[in-house]
Amino acid sequence: MQGGFARTACFFAVAALLVALAPAAQANDAPPCRQRAELLRLAHPLTHVAKKLSAGKPITVVAIGSSSTQGAGASSPGASYPSRLAEELGRQFPGNSFKMINRGVGGEEIADMLKRFDSAVVAAKPDLVLWQLGTNSVIRDHMIDDHGRAIRVGIEKIRATGADIVLIDPQFAPKVIVKTEAQRMVDLISATAKQENVDLFRRFDVMKSWYEEDKLPFEAFVHPDGLHLNDWSYACMAKGLGVAIAEAIKRPVISATAMPAAAGSLPHHDW
Repeated sequence: MQGGFARTACFFAVAALLVALAPAAQANDAPPCRQRAELLRLAHPLTHVAKKLSAGKPITVVAIGSSSTQGAGASSPGASYPSRLAEELGRQFPGNSFKMINRGVGGEEIADMLKRFDSAVVAAKPDLVLWQLGTNSVIRDHMIDDHGRAIRVGIEKIRATGADIVLIDPQFAPKVIVKTEAQRMVDLISATAKQENVDLFRRFDVMKSWYEEDKLPFEAFVHPDGLHLNDWSYACMAKGLGVAIAEAIKRPVISATAMPAAAGSLPHHDW
């Protein structure tokens, strides 16, 4: 088992190097893309995707969410996080085929997304579903009081397809954090993911670390509207999510809590 831990830690380091050597998506004067390794570790291996890749089969990824999935704030559709992530996965798994389907619709809340899950997610026969949720409920003061029931409904719909699942929580941005319920939403999504044994990409904490630890001003990674990401932050998010997904695909199937020390030994990825 210790050998598995070492291989996983080694993969983090190699993956970070590979991404660092990839062509930069931003101008030379852009800030470095820094993310703590422990924020990139998904709790569970992505076993369905791993099996299909090992068989040489193509992978279909569905990204469902609201405007920050759709790509609001980006300079073009190609600068959205799903488009950038497709490029990252291609670099992480050269020779494999990844089909990225962007099902983001601006303004939607969880209930709106659930209404179109059958057509937008299930019908695509996904292998991996990335579900970004929670932001619009927070900024509209529509806090969810169902203890995660609506999220679990979506999770069960995805599970019925056999796909792996990664939840993505709200962004750390001025129009979100000004709301008193922002942290409660982040905690609710985290608790539900843990209860349902599904993965969570901690976007809120990743972006918070840019602000509090790297001392980046909001103008560096938030669109002037105070809510959405910009080209730099979409690209940086995609790099981190790509490393997280790749590690979870390649990880030996062991305890989800098995490697905190190894992750902590790599304090940051610098891209």
